[in-house]
Amino acid sequence: MGQLARHEYGLPTQVIPPMWHRHPELLWELSALRQHWLGCYDPQAKPNQALAWHHDFAVSRERLRDWVTTSGTRLDRDRPTRVTPWPGGESENWVEPDASERPVTERTKDFVDFVAEQVAARTAEQDAVIRQVIDAEQERH
Repeated sequence: MGQLARHEYGLPTQVIPPMWHRHPELLWELSALRQHWLGCYDPQAKPNQALAWHHDFAVSRERLRDWVTTSGTRLDRDRPTRVTPWPGGESENWVEPDASERPVTERTKDFVDFVAEQVAARTAEQDAVIRQVIDAEQERH
């Protein structure tokens, strides 16, 4: 959704910045848009669904602008979204994320690295669940 929307609709970096993939709030919004698009452009969707998607896309662009402003990511620099710690409200092992800015230099490499990290993490999570199922099954027998 990111590059396609950016190119197809001429979206500025205030809506979809280069490091969008490093900000969960942007990932969730873009993921929701993509899922909505899939339903609205399905061959069996009602004929007015494409208009409904474009209406919701306009609303979503405003939310994306808000998320980008909050996150602090820009065309040429990026930082993790700042999280304000709540006194007495964080777990003991919670560590405030490093919110220092970094220049955007190798965006494509960073995106590929991000996807590889995500795939590895999800594979490890899936393997752990499968291992639990196998172990539970072996205990029963």
